[in-house]
Amino acid sequence: MAFKGWPSTALDFYEGLEADNSKAYWTDHKDVYEADVKAPMEALLAELTTEFGETKLFRPYRDTRFSRDKAPYKTAIAGMVGHHYVQLSADGLMAGGGMYHMDSGQLARYRDAVVADRPGRALETLIAKMRKAGLDVHGSDALKTAPKGYDRDHPRVELLRYKGLVVMKSWPPARWLTTAAAKTRVVDLFHAGAPLLQWLNTHVGPPEDPVDDAGRR
Repeated sequence: MAFKGWPSTALDFYEGLEADNSKAYWTDHKDVYEADVKAPMEALLAELTTEFGETKLFRPYRDTRFSRDKAPYKTAIAGMVGHHYVQLSADGLMAGGGMYHMDSGQLARYRDAVVADRPGRALETLIAKMRKAGLDVHGSDALKTAPKGYDRDHPRVELLRYKGLVVMKSWPPARWLTTAAAKTRVVDLFHAGAPLLQWLNTHVGPPEDPVDDAGRR
């Protein structure tokens, strides 16, 4: 199956799920999910794997064991392509790349690179260029101050506070989302974010343990 975009019924499905996140709704609309939501995402991931790496489609079920919110289903479909991410919801399409969850070894290497003059300045420069181009570059799980052992007055203290670093872009629903042009937008974003991924791969490297659907190691 070639990727041809998502039909409007895919967004309708998630609008309905947001209003009624129940097993009854899911069961009644599972055929729409399979044909109009999941199948296009699988087709897109399959077409991206050659250039960007192995793919993984996340499960549609929420892990509610430690959450007060017991809604059983995720209100978005998402998948990984190497270090890249693609998501579709009622809000539209989102794509990104980077390292969202760094383990302890990765964090140590990341912080050492940030404080070092050459790689730290290079990271600042590429982030500034991406933001100027309209991309969202941000950190995840930011600390309130510098991590222990690092100068809180360091000129790159904002970067030191991050526990992950990603580049992302979101697009609201539009006609192009129902066509193969959706793939073009995703690929263009992946290419635009390549300098950040190259920096992370060079100075941080892979985690010691894989991350599952819920972000657990």
